[in-house]
Amino acid sequence: MPIRFIAVLVLSLTSIVTFADRYKQFTYEVTITNLTRGQTFTPQLVVTHNRSVALFELGQPATNELEILAEGGDTQPLSDLLSSLGKRTIGDVQTIAGLLEPGESISTRIKANPYRHSVISMAAMLIPTNDTFVALDSLHLPLRGTRTRLLKAYDAGTELNDQNCANMPGPRCGGEGVSQGPNEGDEGYVYIGNGFHSLGSEDGLGNEILAPLVYDWRNPVAKITVQRVR
Repeated sequence: MPIRFIAVLVLSLTSIVTFADRYKQFTYEVTITNLTRGQTFTPQLVVTHNRSVALFELGQPATNELEILAEGGDTQPLSDLLSSLGKRTIGDVQTIAGLLEPGESISTRIKANPYRHSVISMAAMLIPTNDTFVALDSLHLPLRGTRTRLLKAYDAGTELNDQNCANMPGPRCGGEGVSQGPNEGDEGYVYIGNGFHSLGSEDGLGNEILAPLVYDWRNPVAKITVQRVR
């Protein structure tokens, strides 16, 4: 068989494989590690999607669905919103159940066709905080191998950062989740979280004000690894 004919045949077969890949679902393993000393992550929402979608935009108001996640840790409204956008826009939406404690890691698997849904995002609330969340915003999925990113904490700007246990949900404080806002002191836009500050020990009503010694953080607050496994 002539060498030129063999080369053309190999090229044609490669093109067929590549064309087939454009319609195939790949499986990715996503591993999240909590890098903070004293902050716990609520259940983590993970979504594969195309570039037309963003969970948030810095300097702009948070959506109601993101507010619910950032203040109360509930991923369902945001998950429902993303799913409603349809299969052309969204590849897969998963929520990793349970709390992710400081220093711990957790993994899940999610599907995507990286030719149609080329990026992955993630979000979870930090507790105890008023409205701080950790997020990954539109990381390009690897066609093969692994990608790793360090993640920042963001403030949703939907609740005053009073560090008051009465206004923080979760096992440490057990306070209110989603606030009835907007309220005085809300920043009104998403920005990079700036940690805990010294605000005293009580609010005058006997409610504990959490101190920075344990619960403060510096970015990055998490590490995420995305690996194509199938």
